[in-house]
Order: sequence, then C-alpha cells, then structure tokens
Amino acid sequence: MRTLLFTGPGGSGRTTVAAATALCAAREGHRTLLISADRVDTLGAEHANLTVRRPSPGDEFRDDLLALQNRASSALDLLGAGRLEGEELTPLPGSEELALLRALRDAGQGAYDTVVVDLPPAPRALAVLALPEQLCRYLRRLLPPERQAARALRPMLGRMAGVPMPSAWLYETAARWDTELAAARAVIEAPGTTVRLVAEPGPAGADAVRAATTGLALQGLRTDAVHANRVLPDDAAGTWFAALIAQQRKTLAEWQETYGESLVPLPHLGHDPRGADDLAALGVPAPASAAPAPVEWPVIDALAEDGVLTWHIPLPGAVREELGLIRRGDELVVTAGLFRRIVPLPSALRRCTVAGAGLREGELRVRFTPDPDLWPQAR
Repeated sequence: MRTLLFTGPGGSGRTTVAAATALCAAREGHRTLLISADRVDTLGAEHANLTVRRPSPGDEFRDDLLALQNRASSALDLLGAGRLEGEELTPLPGSEELALLRALRDAGQGAYDTVVVDLPPAPRALAVLALPEQLCRYLRRLLPPERQAARALRPMLGRMAGVPMPSAWLYETAARWDTELAAARAVIEAPGTTVRLVAEPGPAGADAVRAATTGLALQGLRTDAVHANRVLPDDAAGTWFAALIAQQRKTLAEWQETYGESLVPLPHLGHDPRGADDLAALGVPAPASAAPAPVEWPVIDALAEDGVLTWHIPLPGAVREELGLIRRGDELVVTAGLFRRIVPLPSALRRCTVAGAGLREGELRVRFTPDPDLWPQAR
C-alpha cells in the first residue's frame, strides 16, 4: 500500500493538490482512499475507485468520553459526580488529531492500493505524525507493561504499601491505547509511506519547506516530492506581475537544485480549482506504485581506529544555531528549530559517552567514546 501524506504552509493549496492526486490515482485504476478533515468538497465528482473519508472528531470524542464515564461509574457515583450527556459534549483541542490518527490506523487495515492523507498545515502536521511515538513512550513510562504480570499480587501489594493499587481496567485501557497507537505508527513508518510538501514558490514558501523538511527528517519520515503550487506563466510578466514572477523563478531554481526530479511545478489556473476538470488541469502526476527505497536512520559508523563511534542523523536544512542535543540515560534528545525528538540509543551506544557533535552537509554527526567500565575488554 502506498500512503501519501500531504502538508505544507497554511493556504498553500495542499488540500487541492491532495484531492487532485487521489483523483488521478483512482483514474489510473488504483483503489484509492482520500482522508481529509476539510469539509469543502473540492473534488466535485465521484469515481468508482475513490473513497473519501472525513474524520468526525466530535463523534469520536463523545463516544470515547461516554465509554470512559461508564467504565468509571462506580467511582463517579461514590464521589456524587453528575453524569455528562452526549448532547452536551463538544470536542476538545487535540480531538481532531486523534481522529486523524484513527483514520490512518483504519486505512492500514483496508484493501486500498493508494491512501492520500490531507494533513493539517506544518508544523502542526509534524506534531500529529510524532504523536503515536510520543504517546506510546508516555504510556510505557507511566504504566509499564511488565507491571501487569503482578496483577494477582496487586491486592497484597496494596495492603503492604497502604495505598490503593491501579485497577486492572486502567492497565487494560493503556494496553488498548498502546495497540491502537502502534497500528497508526505502523502506517506512518511503513516503507510505502512518504510525505509530499505543497508550497507557493517564494521566500515564505522556501522557509516553510526548509523547516518542514528538517522536521520530517528528524522524525525519520521521507519527503519524495515538493509541489510548487500556483506557478504563474511566463507570458503574464506584465508590470504588476514582473516582480512576483521573478521571485517565483528564483525560488524554483533553488528548489530544482536541491530537490531535482522531486520538484513538481503546478500552474496557477487563474481561479480557485474546483471540480474534477480543474483538478485534472493541474497536471498532478499519478503516484508511483512503489515508494522510494528507504534510507536507514540513523547510521552508526564502525568503530574507528581512534576508538570513536559516530552516529549519523540526516537533518537536511538544519541550522547549526537551532540545534540542541542532550543525553538522558539511554536516550538522546535532539532539537532542530521548532521540532524535538527523543531517540532511544542502540545497545552499543548505551555503553558509551558522548564525545561531541557537529553538523556537516545536512547531517548531524554525534561522536561516542566507549566507556571502559561497560565495554567488553579485548584479550
């Protein structure tokens, strides 16, 4: 299954480009699913191979909260709490992101050839894509799965400690969430999943693409296309358009040098695209059935002659002044501009100390020195 995740700066036309890509894939004979939170019907047409799903965060949030309320009914009755009715519940911030992740999870279980996902604007999209990994980490820190093995001893431990122990349903809920998050994460990290950025060529679009590329690389996600949207034609170079066209051409030249064949210019139609004919006029290429070969992330050099291991973390577009690196136990906290990721260290590097780091050619290189107290001694 090919999964294409579309994002870009707000107002760049990513929803339109995502819809055009989904329609093109369907016309090529692919069983296609389009996931979009946008309520406006950009397609304006139906196709036998195309299914459109618009997640409803309000309904899912209401169902989850009511289910939790029913599960904790005994404790709530004991406290004299008033029950909430479904009609009075409105979605809270974050419910839209969770609904989108559930739609991704369900897509992985469907019989589709191509899944096109219209994500929120970057960097909010990066936060959504990083959420499964972060929440899984939080759950395992707060409720370690191995603690469930002591379920039979929980009453005795509670009497010994003099405090109530967590109920079984809490662990069961955490396990269910962990399973659902792992399913969404599997789709995001699958070999057939890639990200496509949509931006208008210009200084603001260039800054947004650079930042998004860095954030995606930090999450280990691959960008296989940059769609330069609303490109003005050369014959429109009148007095009023001359500066804007020159600005676009300069950015396009820079993107061509950086992204090469991954750059996809899309024309300005002179109006907002609406309907199947307008989407076809954009000329969005049909998605390939196979994704580009995945790049190993990160890469560890073999032990050098000077006894140093080097961990290579690709961070294209990263700025040295915006980088941060902290070692916390068996984890490495990497910060790049607005984005942060906590990466567990491989077993070999857990027995090392950080000897330094540097940014070269869009790659963060972290040097580790083996700890003689933890590293096996050669005989």
